[in-house]
Amino acid sequence: MVKRKAPDIAVGRLPLYLRVLNQLLEEGRTTTNSQEMGTRLGLSPAQIRKDLSYFGGFGRFGAGYDVAYLCEQLRRILNLERTWPVALVGAGHLGHALANYGRFSEGGFEIVAVFDDDPSKIGSPLGRHQVLDAAQLERVIQEQGIVIAILAVPLQAAQAVADRLVAAGIKAILNYAPVRLKVPNDVKVQEIDPVARLQHMAYYLEADDAAMDDGEA
Repeated sequence: MVKRKAPDIAVGRLPLYLRVLNQLLEEGRTTTNSQEMGTRLGLSPAQIRKDLSYFGGFGRFGAGYDVAYLCEQLRRILNLERTWPVALVGAGHLGHALANYGRFSEGGFEIVAVFDDDPSKIGSPLGRHQVLDAAQLERVIQEQGIVIAILAVPLQAAQAVADRLVAAGIKAILNYAPVRLKVPNDVKVQEIDPVARLQHMAYYLEADDAAMDDGEA
């Protein structure tokens, strides 16, 4: 499939559409439309139609979308027709949670190697894996053809580890460290900072909510 140029924000919504379509399949549905998808996602039908239009025509006027077909096409667009091996760097509390998170495989990904530089963690079991010495990072990534990594290391180590990952051939990094990584233009980074997300939401809360809770204690 030849991919058209699409805004990254539109690409970022495709997994949301795929999630809804999978839910519809589980419900036994065969057709849907942008109105129903928009209602489930809190998006406008026009936004959904516009996003999908970047990649082709998937529906028929008045008939909506074939759920199974659209699901298949979105998986193809997102390169999810295969299972991607993933390297996890960091075997702390967050690393433990990620290594044991069961939904990666549902989405088309599998953590195949876990690394840490803490001697007390190296060699210990973690999920279905044994924690590997971070000194082996480059060799294992290259031998297994891994191009995706999850970074779950302390802030101070994040950039240095990212540099090693990029040098080893990693092309996509899911970064949990609260720092903006500097990587080449051809390396994709998604940053997840739960504290920043909470701070964002706190803006919309009423100050009286916290004061009331304090008064009831």
